[in-house]
Amino acid sequence: MGIKFWIIFILVHYSEGVHGLKFTKNPANLTVTQGNMARLGCAIEGLSEPEIVWMKDGEKLYSTDQMYITLEAHHWETFHSVKSVQQQDAGKYWCEVEYYGTVISSEPAWITVEGVPHFTKEPEDVATFPGAPFNLTCAAVGPPEPVEVLWWLGGVQEGDFRPSPSVLFVRGVNDSVKFYCEAKNARGISISRTGTVHIKVLPDSPTHVNIDQVAHNVTVMWRPGFTGHSDLSTCTIQMSKSPGRKVKLPELQVTVPPFQHTIDGLNSHTNYSVRIRCDNEVGSSPFSPWIEFETPEAVPAAAPKNFTFELTEQQLSLKWAALEEEELNGRLLAYKVQWNLGGESQEPLLFKENIAHMSGGGRFFNATFQVSACTMAGCGPWSQPVLIMPASVMQAQTQRGHMWVGLILGLLVATMVGLLLTVLVHRRGKETQFGTVFKPPGGETVVSFTAARSFNRQCPELPESTLDSLGINDELKAKLRDVLIPERLLTLGHMLGKGEFGSVREAFLKTEDGSVQKVAVKVLKTDINSSSDIEQCLKEAAYMKDFHHPNVIQLIGVSLHRRPQQRLPIPMVILPFMKHGDLHTFLLMSRLGDDPFTLSLQMLVQFMLDVARGMEYLSSKNIIHRDLAARNCMLNESMTVCVADFGLSKKIYSGDYYRQGSVSKLPVKWIALESLADNVYTTQSDVWAFGVTMWEIMARGQTPYPGVENSEIYEYLIKGERLKQPPDCPDDIYEIMHSCWSPVPKCRPSFQHLIAQLESLWAGLSPAPAKEPLLYVNLEGEEGEPDSGLGAGAGSVTTEERSWGVPWQCVGMEEDEKDWLMVSSGAALAIGGDYRYIIGPCGAIDGESRRSEDGLSEDAKDEEEDIINV
Repeated sequence: MGIKFWIIFILVHYSEGVHGLKFTKNPANLTVTQGNMARLGCAIEGLSEPEIVWMKDGEKLYSTDQMYITLEAHHWETFHSVKSVQQQDAGKYWCEVEYYGTVISSEPAWITVEGVPHFTKEPEDVATFPGAPFNLTCAAVGPPEPVEVLWWLGGVQEGDFRPSPSVLFVRGVNDSVKFYCEAKNARGISISRTGTVHIKVLPDSPTHVNIDQVAHNVTVMWRPGFTGHSDLSTCTIQMSKSPGRKVKLPELQVTVPPFQHTIDGLNSHTNYSVRIRCDNEVGSSPFSPWIEFETPEAVPAAAPKNFTFELTEQQLSLKWAALEEEELNGRLLAYKVQWNLGGESQEPLLFKENIAHMSGGGRFFNATFQVSACTMAGCGPWSQPVLIMPASVMQAQTQRGHMWVGLILGLLVATMVGLLLTVLVHRRGKETQFGTVFKPPGGETVVSFTAARSFNRQCPELPESTLDSLGINDELKAKLRDVLIPERLLTLGHMLGKGEFGSVREAFLKTEDGSVQKVAVKVLKTDINSSSDIEQCLKEAAYMKDFHHPNVIQLIGVSLHRRPQQRLPIPMVILPFMKHGDLHTFLLMSRLGDDPFTLSLQMLVQFMLDVARGMEYLSSKNIIHRDLAARNCMLNESMTVCVADFGLSKKIYSGDYYRQGSVSKLPVKWIALESLADNVYTTQSDVWAFGVTMWEIMARGQTPYPGVENSEIYEYLIKGERLKQPPDCPDDIYEIMHSCWSPVPKCRPSFQHLIAQLESLWAGLSPAPAKEPLLYVNLEGEEGEPDSGLGAGAGSVTTEERSWGVPWQCVGMEEDEKDWLMVSSGAALAIGGDYRYIIGPCGAIDGESRRSEDGLSEDAKDEEEDIINV
């Protein structure tokens, strides 16, 4: 079944991608006035779910506002927008799609910013010898034309403006110097990048010299040091053999790149040292420090010699010569003695020394013995077989042998005398009897022989892959060592899903008691071969190792999948099998599945409670999840929610926040306001994501902020807008989720507080709760005066009739935080909107009330837009 599945998978992808995969729309050239909007589009046909990447001047564009539109089956269109074009946005743009290792590109298009010139050829860095002449090139275009170029070298103007393109001839410099060019047209002047003239020098010594050894071969790998502003051409490898004193071996000169070389023919179980230097056109670098390594053991190369025995009635003594160190090829583990009696092989015996004493000598009569030396790698060849016989029998056999030798010698002498007489008698007729004399007396001589006993040296099976073979750091190895599970205990099944870094497969794990457990296995992509990628994958498992909570997914173990002729195994993270899959899919199926089903409010609140308890546990462990969403929560067979997928998680070792340091794909619609602004993540930003997850649960899996683009989320939130109240969502539940979205992180509730609120809500729900009127704070009395009492019946107001002030104030706020709160909310008087009550420092209601202009519910809710790829 597995082979058929992969054949069908490959055929489907081949048929959909190879034939007819093409760009049906290419981006068009645009000339845009600075500050205006520009939009580029391209479309590709032939793939079911393409990932189209926008490129600018050879570099990938990281954009959060890219969207995909389905034109028809296997036909997609995407756009890239620049809202306010600046001079740096000018350049060459195109689309790329990668399919099975092949990159397909659209036709390029230029965005031209009308006004000052933009460069089509900027000066590039130059590396040269002291005093050697060289050329610099610069080209720029309008509109408008013409464009003229002025050169600056070392802060000094070189000549006057000249037409573009321009080539500057430099007679030579003796020191490093900076240069750039200016491009001028009727609208103004543009300045190019600043280039550097480097003087070529000797390279630095190589760094990070590593040894990767397999049997008798070793691969030496290194990184080049500073190249001296000149390409490295060759590197020299020096090796020495050091069994006690260093013996220098012949130097090896290799062409680079690549910066590695495989050396074979080394002795087993021997200490070596290696160092490297590299050459450029100026000369040679210094050598790197000596790196020492030891080659692995091998089976012995020879059989023990001088195998003798002594046999008495009491015991049999065996003795043989010990192997020389060169023959042993490793550390001697034992000598293996095998023996045969009456044509049947007996149980082999092991001895530490080259002598053996066995009691009961008589039982070994007529037995044959052989001996072999063994190391960690296996046993070597066997010695010649020795037949065990008493000394008297051997003497009698020797005497009989001597008698037979005498008889044979006598016959030979007689035969030779007879032949000599025959030769003398027939001497005269030798010429005519030539042929008869030399003719054989009978037929052809038959020569028979018995082959010597053969031996088979089998290499041992490859050992189980260990964490040491991954190249990960020691701290991560120590965390995962006690959860490593042998690969032989796992049987992989069908795929449950796949993502950017690998796939999740159903599997069966054999336990120590012989039973079989159904599990889920996260497998890293097979084309990922670097230790850093593997380390990133295993960090998630390291986080989960210490998790012990019913609402946080529990790590079962880590296994390593060995690959033939591959240095690194593939890590597999073993997790419990979740019968009902992820929470988001479960919620969607309740609305949009083939057999829709009803989820009670009590069950939905229970889902929220499970997630809150899991997140409270993680926060107590100083873990920031950073990717909390319904899709990353799993449902087990008892309908309990477990927080999962810790791929973006970070452990806080100091302070209470984590700052994102590099560009990565992040879930924009679940990210807190301060995280979008400053890349700062805290437990409070996880609380924000929990509020969005609550909204997903109440909206039965809808995509948050329907109708709002990813690129518009920050501006949407900074104005004070938030997710609208889902249909059929009770106000007290929306009150809780809305409190999670305060722009001031400290004003958001803790997970512990959220659990208490949700538990109180859940306790008040019956299995089929009836809708009852809710009580609200009445901000205006009958006479228009403030009233702090609770109104019911006629005194209650509907959702659309509520009035709000500046939202989300809390006790302990600083003045600057209140100022930002006013800015981020847009101020209630200016914007209105979907806000909660304002509780002042003393617990009273602050602010002037105002009716929400937008209201809390809308007649028409935006459904998910499947054409948008978040």
